[in-house]
Amino acid sequence: MTTPTSTPPRLIDFHSHWGTAKGWKGSPFEDREAREAVRDYFKWDMTFVSEEEQAAQFRQANAKVMLDLAYTYKMDVGALRDQHDYAFDYTREYSDVVLGNWIGIDPTRPDHVKELERCLGDGPGLVGMALHPFSAAGAPDQPAWEKCLNLCVEARRPVLMLVGMSANGAGMRGGMGLELDSCHPRHVDRIAARYPDLDVIAARVAWPWQSEMIAIALHKGNVWLELHGWSPRYYPEELKREIGRRLRKKVFFAADYPMLSHERLVRDWREQGFPPDVLDDVFHGNAESFLASIGVC
Repeated sequence: MTTPTSTPPRLIDFHSHWGTAKGWKGSPFEDREAREAVRDYFKWDMTFVSEEEQAAQFRQANAKVMLDLAYTYKMDVGALRDQHDYAFDYTREYSDVVLGNWIGIDPTRPDHVKELERCLGDGPGLVGMALHPFSAAGAPDQPAWEKCLNLCVEARRPVLMLVGMSANGAGMRGGMGLELDSCHPRHVDRIAARYPDLDVIAARVAWPWQSEMIAIALHKGNVWLELHGWSPRYYPEELKREIGRRLRKKVFFAADYPMLSHERLVRDWREQGFPPDVLDDVFHGNAESFLASIGVC
């Protein structure tokens, strides 16, 4: 077991959300029942911080973070653009702690597709597309996503695909109408096979389909994993085993701030007994290699 130190390790966090109120604009958590479900799932009270306070928290954790607005794909294009500009302005002002942004759109809407093109061309830092399986376009392997996937290939920018159990709707009757099959790893496999020049990052622990996700990551050289939303204490044993072996160069650290803190997750990672060199790869080394391969410093 590694020994905790007082100095936080350098972190590249490939998936967190916003701690600011504006960063959650348009989210379903404006509904009281949905907020209560999130409180129960993450033990997060949904209190928000200022933009400066958020940056200070990232600095204290020694983290550089990829931020996900998460629910913009439901907005009209004017509000969508405003949210993107808010995120891009924040990235420019706090470039020491923000790596970039995951952009979520509805690919069935031409004005959204045009906005994605703008973001891929003009957005600061790393800009990638988050493929939301619960959008009107359906699962990411459906035809409606094709044009946007090709735009990401042309821009040499990755896509983020959700897999496994979703916190959204967890514990609610009907689960907010969301069908978990939309987050099955088979969709990652299909996209990675159809677009070999596309970098695909599978987001979250893939439970209850972890074996399938491991097989896909080992089989497809253009698939990586980020494990936001889970403490490593609760990872399936086969995932823990493979992180130190065959998946060692395939896993990116991801927190899911503000639901889970960077400090807590670092502590939990260290408690799992991974060797220091494996932790270095997960915390920042694998991400640095990946970013260099796509021309992002």
